[in-house]
Formats: sequence, structure tokens, C-alpha cells
Amino acid sequence: MAQLTAFGKEIKKRLVDVDQTQDWLIEQVKQETGLFFDGGYLYKIMAGKRNAPTLTAAIRKILELPELENERNKTA
Repeated sequence: MAQLTAFGKEIKKRLVDVDQTQDWLIEQVKQETGLFFDGGYLYKIMAGKRNAPTLTAAIRKILELPELENERNKTA
């Protein structure tokens, strides 16, 4: 099993804080973006195996997580 990135750990911690599940987050991201998103995709984002700026931005918005400096530079 791959290690979670700092962002992956942020997601896990925030889900505990808001008392929600990964399934809830997946449904919220689907509604926010209209894009395909499932547990496997979420895991790949959390483990750093997938770079998906639109989905990452949606996750940050839904969980109210601040954007990191290095993520801003990637989209510029």
C-alpha cells in the first residue's frame, strides 16, 4: 500500500473533523465537477499517483482546505 502524501493526510484528517466519509466526499466532488470520480481515483490523488487539478480544487473547496503554494505554481 502506497504512503499518503501530505494532501492525502489532510483529506483524511478533515473528513474526521467534519464527521464524513470518503464516499460522501466522492459524491460531493462528482456533484461539484460533473466529472467521473470514484474511490480508486481518490486513493490515487491521496497517494500522489494522480495529478488532477480540477478534482483537487474541488476537494479543497468542499473540505475548506487552503490551497498550497506549490499547487498554485503548477496551475500558473
